[in-house]
Amino acid sequence: MPLGAFEVICEVEPATRPDIMHVRHQIGIMSRIATAYLIPDNHIGRATVSSIAVAHEVSLMGGRAIACLNARDRNVLGFRRDLLTAAAYGVEEFLFVYGDRPESGARSDDLTVRSMLAEARGFTVSVGQDRSLRVGVTSGLRALPAWKSEADFLFTQVTYSLKDLIEWRSSVTFRGPLYAGVMVLPSAAMARKLSVGTPQLAVPEPIVDRLERDGNAGVEIACELIEEIKESGGFDGVHLIPVSRYVEMTSRIERML
Repeated sequence: MPLGAFEVICEVEPATRPDIMHVRHQIGIMSRIATAYLIPDNHIGRATVSSIAVAHEVSLMGGRAIACLNARDRNVLGFRRDLLTAAAYGVEEFLFVYGDRPESGARSDDLTVRSMLAEARGFTVSVGQDRSLRVGVTSGLRALPAWKSEADFLFTQVTYSLKDLIEWRSSVTFRGPLYAGVMVLPSAAMARKLSVGTPQLAVPEPIVDRLERDGNAGVEIACELIEEIKESGGFDGVHLIPVSRYVEMTSRIERML
């Protein structure tokens, strides 16, 4: 397991075309460091190949997959269909999220993450499954609602401040594994765009300046943060979002092992 008992859950860039060769390439490369793979679901509001289908591909390649499902794109019936499909393919781990604003179409108001969690808890009983699903949720660096404490694992939002992350961790009681979000910034331009478009993920100016001086600094910044999170002792691992830098991140983390 990477970094001892410290897990590295690698997010995969899903396919936006009917071809998953690039997905397979990512899985093959990151298999050297990944404890598991998170498969996004229509992330950033764009249609992608089903996270359940990709999770099945991961299992065929010998990996452990966590399929992300968002509330935005489905009603209750569609969600039950997805759970049945996942059961047929042997997919048993999920991350439930609300979902970003879609690029086209309207958001469904039929589901929330809380109602998805409740539906999933009753699913194995209703269809007679032998094993329960493992379901995770996400959290910003704020007070954790009581219902989120019922999840099996928790992913935090991406942050670039270890101090804020540690302060939040000390305020939270959670019984399951807890993973801190780490994103690799590919450029200063992307960091600025992220800060404007998603204020809660704002990148501090010193990091933007560092990226301005060195376009490859994002890999080192992410690795430094992973090491600091591990050394803090407050987390079971990281949710790594390597974006396009998965080859460089794999090579760099291998040297940390």
